[in-house]
Amino acid sequence: MDEELGNKVREIALPLIKEGNRTVEKQKRGELFGKAADLAVEKLQEEYPDSASVIRDLVYDVQSEDMHELIITENVRVDGRRMDEIRPISMEVPVLPRTHGSAIFTRGETQCLAVTTLGSKFDEMKIDDLEGDSLKSFMLHYNFPPFCTGEARMSRGPRPRDIGHGSLAEHAMAPVIPSEELFPYTIRIVSEVLESNSSSSMATICAASLSLMDAGVPIKVPVAGVNIGLIPGDPKPQYLVDIQGIEDHLG
Repeated sequence: MDEELGNKVREIALPLIKEGNRTVEKQKRGELFGKAADLAVEKLQEEYPDSASVIRDLVYDVQSEDMHELIITENVRVDGRRMDEIRPISMEVPVLPRTHGSAIFTRGETQCLAVTTLGSKFDEMKIDDLEGDSLKSFMLHYNFPPFCTGEARMSRGPRPRDIGHGSLAEHAMAPVIPSEELFPYTIRIVSEVLESNSSSSMATICAASLSLMDAGVPIKVPVAGVNIGLIPGDPKPQYLVDIQGIEDHLG
């Protein structure tokens, strides 16, 4: 039954999925995938009345298979890019008039606003953990509000994902922060993700680097980040530079 149902789902949904996997715009692509799932459920609900969730899972599998086939056999990505091609980039510095440093970094449909604030020695973060008390003079906080992916839900403070992405970006930036002898200030960066189609942590790193330079912090070198994805294939896998949401989700 599972194999038979899978074949029927594939036959119904594949035309819309193929169109979706070859559509550049994220929202339109999502609408096509939604139509494919709804159509499969509608046409098969009489024959399989209690299998709506199973059918939608099978549609998801067809999406993933078709995307892999597109990349491996046609050597083209969902939005038409080459494997090593990065989405269009734009940067703006400064963007806020009353901050020490600010920058907006945009790559494709992912956009981050980074704000740098400088403080004195008294503004250092006090840390009390199992290893004892310590002070922290460089902090990077990452916020991923619901609206950046078109969602409308209550925000109840940082989620584990936000904390993890902030820690990742902070560790990337920490090696270029000047010593306290050279620059005796407390530095705090806040990254606000304004729009996300994957790679928001890497966009945070790029925006943070720009905002630090706008604030006059003598960083050792500018820092940039980009996500790399891997699609298994025969005879060899494909490496994708600057993955977008669907590649991350279906990959």
